[in-house]
Amino acid sequence: MKAMPLLINLGKAITLIAWLMMAYNLVMPFEGNVAIILNILFGITCMMHCFQVAIFHMLFKTLLLLTKLDYLQVFIFGIFSLLAYRQKVMTPAS
Repeated sequence: MKAMPLLINLGKAITLIAWLMMAYNLVMPFEGNVAIILNILFGITCMMHCFQVAIFHMLFKTLLLLTKLDYLQVFIFGIFSLLAYRQKVMTPAS
């Protein structure tokens, strides 16, 4: 199952590009309806990722020592960070 970390990192890269596009649109709005759509997607993305941070806190607070950076990673990368932390918890300690 060596493809999983590759897919997680690819998903994180794509998510980061999406965040950068939405943030750029806030500073320098695109022309026409694209700006409106990106603003709506930005709001939905923020809400969904806040929800994922709450899920992360509930599931992993007893399993891992969590830092602010962990929460920030989950907020930025969403499900891809959750999958990485899940993989960390599921891997038996050697």
